[in-house]
Amino acid sequence: MARFTESDDLRGAEFVDADLRGARFVGADLSGVVMRGVQIEAAEIDSPWLFDGDTFLRVNGIDVLPFVEAELNRRFPGRADRHTGDPDGLRAAWAGLQGTWSATLERVSAMPSGAVDVSVDGEWSFAQTLRHLVHATDMWLGRAILQVEQPFHPIGQADAAAEDDDSDPSRSATVTPSYDEVLDVRAGRVAMVRDFLASVSPEVLASARPNPHEPTVHETVLSCLHTILDEEWEHHRYAVRDLDAIEAAAST
Repeated sequence: MARFTESDDLRGAEFVDADLRGARFVGADLSGVVMRGVQIEAAEIDSPWLFDGDTFLRVNGIDVLPFVEAELNRRFPGRADRHTGDPDGLRAAWAGLQGTWSATLERVSAMPSGAVDVSVDGEWSFAQTLRHLVHATDMWLGRAILQVEQPFHPIGQADAAAEDDDSDPSRSATVTPSYDEVLDVRAGRVAMVRDFLASVSPEVLASARPNPHEPTVHETVLSCLHTILDEEWEHHRYAVRDLDAIEAAAST
């Protein structure tokens, strides 16, 4: 099977009458791709950045982004509030989001032992997803907003594509934590966000912070909080998708 990586420059390439059935694009930049007269039955697209910026995704001349956004908001009540801009709205958005996560945690607790460590199609397991959210909170609240020099908990799970960071002990961790430990640390990070939001003011929300990945670029505290909320909702979507797959496989 042919495999193309970031070292292969395929920009501007033409695929004419090519058979790409079953091909898998992971982390690829497909922006500006044009498909004409293609067979696309049973194709699947998953992009966490689908709604970033002033853009579109046209299918047969129709921009489908508004329909996808509306359907995700219908499926996940509270998701539409993730970009609210005032303190009260943020507090309500966080409370609603964590209510959604609580229901999912209850669902997982009723599943067979070991389900939290099952990976679907090479994606993170449920336990790893919670560990990544610990890391995301440490990155965007601890490092970016609170400007803690070393905010990272060792059980946090960084994205594999992220650059090495000598100050992040999670990148060198070799021991897999127990699920109970993951739940405990995750609960602490949820409380950290809640406690920060409890007293945040509009002035603080408008204040600038260095982007934790690119310190020369500045974000507002509000945009950092929006990143946390986006991370939470996107990874909840992934988690529910994979839990559905695990339960479906167990029932066959």
